[in-house]
Amino acid sequence: MRRAHRLRHPGLCRCKSWFGDWRKLQQQFDQTPELRMSSVVVSGVRELRLGELPMDSWMTHLPCALWDIPLYHLAIPGSHNAITYCLDMNDRSPVDLTQPDMLQKLDKYMKPLIRPFVYKWAKTQDYSIKQQLDCGVRYCDLRIAHRPNDSSTDLYFYHGVYTTLTVETVLIEIREWLDAHPREVVILSFSHFLGLSQELHMRLLRTIRNIFTSKLCPKMEVLSLRNLWALGYQVIVSYEHNIVSYHSDLWPHIPYWWANKCKAEALIEEFEHRKQRGRPGGFFVTGINLTEDLKYICTHPTESLKDLVMSTYPTLLSWVKEQTPGSKVDSLNIIAGDFITESQFVPAVVTLNEKLLKWSS
Repeated sequence: MRRAHRLRHPGLCRCKSWFGDWRKLQQQFDQTPELRMSSVVVSGVRELRLGELPMDSWMTHLPCALWDIPLYHLAIPGSHNAITYCLDMNDRSPVDLTQPDMLQKLDKYMKPLIRPFVYKWAKTQDYSIKQQLDCGVRYCDLRIAHRPNDSSTDLYFYHGVYTTLTVETVLIEIREWLDAHPREVVILSFSHFLGLSQELHMRLLRTIRNIFTSKLCPKMEVLSLRNLWALGYQVIVSYEHNIVSYHSDLWPHIPYWWANKCKAEALIEEFEHRKQRGRPGGFFVTGINLTEDLKYICTHPTESLKDLVMSTYPTLLSWVKEQTPGSKVDSLNIIAGDFITESQFVPAVVTLNEKLLKWSS
């Protein structure tokens, strides 16, 4: 049996470890008036707000009452197009093949004029994957491509243009981060495959397995933090391809609610309509990432996607704070956004789990 010796009294052992960490946080809490003002009371016990936890280890420090809740009922912060911080700025790098023919032609013949616009509107994250994980991100949207006319088997990420870092390099960085954070769990969503043959898919699967080895979580019924900790699993791989049915360590594609709106109010209205129709049964993502159209870009020539996102974050975060995780029809699960390290997005999402604590008290 796999690591059976670790299953003896897991709750007691974990609770002791958690209690020691929590006492340190409580001491900090008692000495800091600002934290006392933001406290919540659960079952008559004063506790630190979850949004005040260290974001690099917020799962580790969650209270025991949340350890047995399925991950798809928790509120989990995510990163949309997580690897666009390293887009290839070299003019010899082509725009990706999903872009409209007109843009590809303009980029080919008017590159000095067109390419700056592509970069400004394709970049969705400023910080490296390790920095995003340190900030509390636990879901990563990974879009995989093989560059055209590339004789190697190297795979990259893409959004508008391709990245400079390979998939293998980034996955190794994630593994290194997980080694240093043994009780944190990440969900990696591999999707939007571009230019991958069946052989390249199999090569990617071998790379994933070789890098994460025993950290990979197979399909299982009890998907809670307590169970994952007991078994040593830290990585859930979602794979948008029909080969998932043949591999026990690949989870099905995670639905991504995408509003396709460039205004915060329109995005919120779209998601409220979707909530009325009910949430999916397992994992799913609500993407508060805005989508600019050609008209918007042309009428805002000096702006960038980051300008758009940061101007709308106050409205979007107000809506996020009103949401509820859990199993109810209108509850949310993973909430993903752009430039997630630039605002209070991650703490706001993590704090939503306090609502689950109140229900369980």
